[in-house]
Amino acid sequence: MRPISVLLADDQPMIRTGFRLILEAEGDIEVVAEASDGREAVAETERLSPDVVLMDIRMPTMDGVEATELIVRNNPSSRVIILTTFDLDAHVVDALRSGASGFLVKDGPADSLVEAIRMVATGDAVLAPRVTRRLLDRFAALPLQTAPAQPPRLDALTARELDVLRTLARGLSNAEIGRELGIGETTVKTHVAHILDKFQLRDRVQAVVLAYDCGLVKPSTPSSSDAD
Repeated sequence: MRPISVLLADDQPMIRTGFRLILEAEGDIEVVAEASDGREAVAETERLSPDVVLMDIRMPTMDGVEATELIVRNNPSSRVIILTTFDLDAHVVDALRSGASGFLVKDGPADSLVEAIRMVATGDAVLAPRVTRRLLDRFAALPLQTAPAQPPRLDALTARELDVLRTLARGLSNAEIGRELGIGETTVKTHVAHILDKFQLRDRVQAVVLAYDCGLVKPSTPSSSDAD
């Protein structure tokens, strides 16, 4: 099988070099290009169609949010992982809403970076459902740079699909959703797939954002125990 192709987009050369060294030590990952700003990242993605784009959220010329939106719109086969210095950066939820498949904090462990790339390349989301819920709860209380347009209506979903989306946005795994709703895990996976298909969503992270945007679930106030 061919290696996972990765584009590194960050305005700091030392950070790009560090990520390159980490990734090139893996036999199944290949760094195909680097970009120093969002505009260059968009152009290189158009040229190379990498499997994964590691996108710094704060860059000159064009930031990571705008670049992510353009990449997701024009190159749907390329998935974006947002890189941020602070895990409570208000811009991150804007990037998730724009189509990013998750995010990583830059000072996280190297194995997390490698695992995230492998997950996203197979169509999964970077964040585990429960972590996604906790983080979006935090971000929801922060002022967003780009408020969502008219949220999509949920009329297309069946009653059972609404139940699944609601529990999904609470951070439950497929097995936990099945136990709560009294259905099999395979059935849950089918419902999740239908939800993603009906709204043309890329992964579970996008489904969680949809649930928040539509008011299906409300953000909770994070407790001190969520700070780890």
